[in-house]
Amino acid sequence: MPDVVIIDSGGANLASLRFALKRLGVHSAVSADARVIAAAPRVILPGVGAAGGAMERLHGLGLFECLRNLSQPVLGICLGMQLLFDHSAEGDTQCLGLLPGKVEPLLAAPGHPVPHMGWNNCRAPLDGQIQRSTASAPVHGLLQGIRADEYFYFVHGFAAPVTADTAFVTDYVAPFSAVVRRGNLHGVQFHPERSARAGARVLSNFLHF
Repeated sequence: MPDVVIIDSGGANLASLRFALKRLGVHSAVSADARVIAAAPRVILPGVGAAGGAMERLHGLGLFECLRNLSQPVLGICLGMQLLFDHSAEGDTQCLGLLPGKVEPLLAAPGHPVPHMGWNNCRAPLDGQIQRSTASAPVHGLLQGIRADEYFYFVHGFAAPVTADTAFVTDYVAPFSAVVRRGNLHGVQFHPERSARAGARVLSNFLHF
């Protein structure tokens, strides 16, 4: 049995993610088999590409209900985190509906092109940035042991809103959710597998949930 199963969502970051886990001494497997995913001790939903195509692939593989019913720790990465939400404006896509909120396009500004591509840090959200939600504000351990000035690598043109499920935000013209959590669900907008030591610590923290 692998320590973690990575969902074969068709993204180009599967190999780099497996390599990052291997460096941590973790045995991982890539699978699109609902039975394998449901039995896994931990599950990672990665994502590179567009929301519409990713959801079409998950439906085509028969994984929609499987993912909605997982009770073990789940980590969504980049697009994988966005797919946890209700809806994405990218292609007017209905997503997994596990987290309330709609993923919207990033705003561009001078010095802040879209897509947002490069290194940025995270901070705890201010109370005034939290949208109303039925969930209580999370206490999150994904960034445990990581300095406040650490940077992570981002590549994205859409972002999730700041809600009561937001544990950390990143500022890029406007704040967006960089780390989210609700129950067994965890998500990061950045790519931990490309974020050097800080990213390795995020993956290691997830493996201890």
